[in-house]
Amino acid sequence: MNDYAILCLDNNPVSVEQYQNELMPFAGRFDLYYVDSLTEAQQTLDFIHEHSQDVALVIASHHHALQGADFLIHLDQLPHTKTARKVLISAGKDIQAILSAVNEGRLDHCLTKPLQDKVLYKTVHKELTHYILEKDPENLLNYSHELDSKKLMRAHIDNSMRRFRQGFINDYHQMPDSELAENVIVSLYAFFEKKDETKACRTYSANHLLTKEGEENQYLWFITNGEVALFKKDEQGQDREVVRHQKGNLVGGMSFVTGELSFSTAITLTKTHVIKLDRDVFSRVMHSDSQLLPLFTNLLLRHFNRRLQRSILTKLKLEETLESLESTQKQLIDQEKLAVLGQLVAGVAHELNNPVAAILRGVETLSQEVQWIFDTYPEIFPPDANQLLHQSMTISPMSTSEERQRSRTLEKTLGDRHLAKKLVKLRLDAREDILHQIKTNASGAHDYISQLEHVARTGSTLRSVQVCAQRIADMVKGLKSYARDDKERICQVDIHEGLEDTLVIFENKLKRHHVIKEYDTLPLITGQPTALQQVWVNLISNAIDALPEKNGQLEIITATLKHHGQPYIRVTVQDNGIGIAEEMKAHIFELNFTTKKEGNFGLGIGLSVCQQIIQQHHGWIDLDSTVGKGTSIHVYLSAQ
Repeated sequence: MNDYAILCLDNNPVSVEQYQNELMPFAGRFDLYYVDSLTEAQQTLDFIHEHSQDVALVIASHHHALQGADFLIHLDQLPHTKTARKVLISAGKDIQAILSAVNEGRLDHCLTKPLQDKVLYKTVHKELTHYILEKDPENLLNYSHELDSKKLMRAHIDNSMRRFRQGFINDYHQMPDSELAENVIVSLYAFFEKKDETKACRTYSANHLLTKEGEENQYLWFITNGEVALFKKDEQGQDREVVRHQKGNLVGGMSFVTGELSFSTAITLTKTHVIKLDRDVFSRVMHSDSQLLPLFTNLLLRHFNRRLQRSILTKLKLEETLESLESTQKQLIDQEKLAVLGQLVAGVAHELNNPVAAILRGVETLSQEVQWIFDTYPEIFPPDANQLLHQSMTISPMSTSEERQRSRTLEKTLGDRHLAKKLVKLRLDAREDILHQIKTNASGAHDYISQLEHVARTGSTLRSVQVCAQRIADMVKGLKSYARDDKERICQVDIHEGLEDTLVIFENKLKRHHVIKEYDTLPLITGQPTALQQVWVNLISNAIDALPEKNGQLEIITATLKHHGQPYIRVTVQDNGIGIAEEMKAHIFELNFTTKKEGNFGLGIGLSVCQQIIQQHHGWIDLDSTVGKGTSIHVYLSAQ
């Protein structure tokens, strides 16, 4: 039977099972009692009292059928349970009873069901540590495995030092090192002046060996005058000087006290006076003078303390050096990776340059030839075809919401939803002549609109091929920038145009997903279009990779706003994908960090590069993400 007991009062079997699991680590030093009624609780307390056990902790559940709060208040009135730590576990309904117990000062801790994992263990761990510190200060180390070992060890050391200092006649610990050393020297010489059988008081010439690293040492040398150096062998076997000792210092102290092999080699540097003590002589000296023991003890503690401090400082410096070396090594590896990548992409860019240039020339020629056909033979094409072809090759993007709104408005006029959508896509919804024709001759209008759709698809296809080819050319230029420091020109940038061009690039991947565009009216900004294009490509590519296989949704939202009184543009790329775990968010913009799923290629430089580009445009980037719901990445760019 242990000296202390823990009592748990709860009539819920599920809760009791949780208590048993979390309190098991304390069973080695505390007897555990589980009861389910107030009557049984009182009987158990009587049993504990009869067997001379102290109640260290009481845990009581409180609800309408079990008044745990009243029970804990009652315990505070009994002499053998008054000092016990008291923890109330409530369902959070009877607030008045809890407040009453708290206000009367009868509770040490209050928990609310359902209990989170390990919360009861942590609470009991803290309360029992507090109890043992007050109740059993003489045996603190006996509980170091079950309770807070750091607090117990600190209290044990404080108690030991307090008792040790109380035995001193004078406050020697407040003396300066020089004064303390002088007192010890005087006392030791006074002792050996009467009788010095072992010739403890000695004088050595320079280069005399006192201790040798790795060998046994049976002596303690107290330096009364002169200088001694300590040497330690390095990994190459060379002796390195680590410290020098002068008057008042000890040599061989650690090996003398512990019996371990000498940690270092000690050699006199000058003519040196020492007092050499073996264990027998040391014992006689310390017992001969009631004042010498506290003096020498303080001196010895200071010696060990200085050695410990030197060891700690050396370790800290080594750790700092190691961290610096690791950081430098990482930077060198990163630079090497980027250098290799630069060589790789330079070769790829060179191979892509010629076919991309050919595609661009071909698209330009094809566009001119198609336009020539429309101009030369207008009679074979429907009216407005030439204008629509030119419009579809140069048309500005329209947001999804604007397209829906204009379609709904036109549907009310025509009464045909499908036809209204076609006219809006062709940007013919404002043509009164066409709308009149549709109303008067619906069947003929459908054929006419169908012909115009073919023309528009021809123009938009030519534009898509041209945009994609130009974007590949820009990417080739961007790849080259990895290999050499090319500076892109600064110009006015249309954010919507860049986003639309990027969506064209990913058109094939986005076919099985739903794309929503919510575009605000944005001003042109000053920046580097190709660099910004790299940002949109990275963000949209990452979003696509995160989308589910079915019902994927990509939203691109633009807006204008003010931050600290300055105008900014915000571009949001939002997906309903897998999301990013909380522990990964802090590393998302680090070089070489990737969240790509297995099977997807990722270098881990995309978002890092994006962040650098955005910072160069006097902006910033942040994200919101929830696992299982999706991620929103917000890019803020200065609009000045």
